[in-house]
Amino acid sequence: MGHSRQERLEAFGRLLDIMDDLREKCPWDRKQTMESLRHLSIEEVYELGDAILDEDLPEVKNELGDLLLHLVFYAKIGEEKKAFDIGDVLHAICDKLVHRHPHIYGDVVADDEETVKANWEQLKLKEGKQSVLEGVPRSLPALVKATRIQDKARGAGFDWEETAQVWDKLREEIKELEVEVEANDQEKVEAEFGDVLFSLINISRFIKVDPESALERTNKKFINRFQYLEEATKAAGLKLEDMSLVEMDQFWEEAKAKGL
Repeated sequence: MGHSRQERLEAFGRLLDIMDDLREKCPWDRKQTMESLRHLSIEEVYELGDAILDEDLPEVKNELGDLLLHLVFYAKIGEEKKAFDIGDVLHAICDKLVHRHPHIYGDVVADDEETVKANWEQLKLKEGKQSVLEGVPRSLPALVKATRIQDKARGAGFDWEETAQVWDKLREEIKELEVEVEANDQEKVEAEFGDVLFSLINISRFIKVDPESALERTNKKFINRFQYLEEATKAAGLKLEDMSLVEMDQFWEEAKAKGL
């Protein structure tokens, strides 16, 4: 049973009141700045991402609470600096959403996702941005950044016309990588490897797979299977460093059979 709208508003108000108390009375909370909270906030986002990939909804709820606390914390510091408060933050995002959804709050027609994205990017340019790529944070991890860059470029109409072209590009980049590996020019090898990864991310867009989530799921799968390998070999009185790859592969296949 969900909470009523009034109960939700009261819960949010309770969080704001607690934040006021902590900022006034708790030595740790009183000491924090936007800069000191920054790395903690990034950590909270990754913890939320883990919970989502694990499909652990109770933990998603907990991590959302942690992240919401950080958002309220930043707004509280902004209020102290007389720059903005939580009301300004909420009204700003509401105004932005209304402005960038003219197909909902205006007379623009957008019946599919691609049209909505294209309209979004065009509106951002009208708001003063010089490039559609300005909205991609510089500090994003490279894999996520490449995905966002490609999404932004697509929103501006710069994209492949069909999936076959992207597969051809990937094959072309792999061949170029092989040539540079054979030539043993490390700088060019790195450049071509980057091109291969960028092309793979292009493929992911066309087959509707999030590359960050896909790679993290594979990471988790590898960790589970490798840890089973470690435990099983230890239980059998063996040591990994003394085993052949064929012997280790038997335990690896056991892990796969167990659904790890």
